[in-house]
Amino acid sequence: MNGSMDMGPALAQALAQALAQTLALGLGATALMDLWLMGLRRVGVVTLDFALLGRWAGHLLQGCWRHEAIAKARPVRGERALGWFVHYAVGLLFAALLLAWQGWAWLEAPRLAPALLLGLTTAAAPLLLMQPAMGAGLAGRRKGSVGPNVLRSAANHLVFGFGLYLSALALQLLRAAA
Repeated sequence: MNGSMDMGPALAQALAQALAQTLALGLGATALMDLWLMGLRRVGVVTLDFALLGRWAGHLLQGCWRHEAIAKARPVRGERALGWFVHYAVGLLFAALLLAWQGWAWLEAPRLAPALLLGLTTAAAPLLLMQPAMGAGLAGRRKGSVGPNVLRSAANHLVFGFGLYLSALALQLLRAAA
């Protein structure tokens, strides 16, 4: 045997570790964002109802991309659960984007600036994609003043970016303790 047979298990282990770290980053950052959003709701700030995200995703699966007003669209069975699933799946995707951009070495020595920059960049998703598709218009212009909406989205996504950084630090501490 020439040793090439050992690449299979080693590669599988490396992929499993990469997946686990991406999951930890995405789940941790999304959970921190959710805590932030809960805090905002407690002080009276309106945040996205994830059932509406699920409704949009459910209609998207049926071929309908854009709505005049997602709240008036036909409800989708299990829309709240679907919305939460989509919310966390997007968080995982954004975590994977950070690692694709910064490389795996970022996990060994996480830096705050790239995580915050990615978080801020991801604010484009609701402003340019989700809100128009749900009927709120570009940056939510049909729902009122654009400025506060953009600032709120930027703040929410900066919290997500900070969550990526904190999750990477937690992973670093776990590796050091192992």
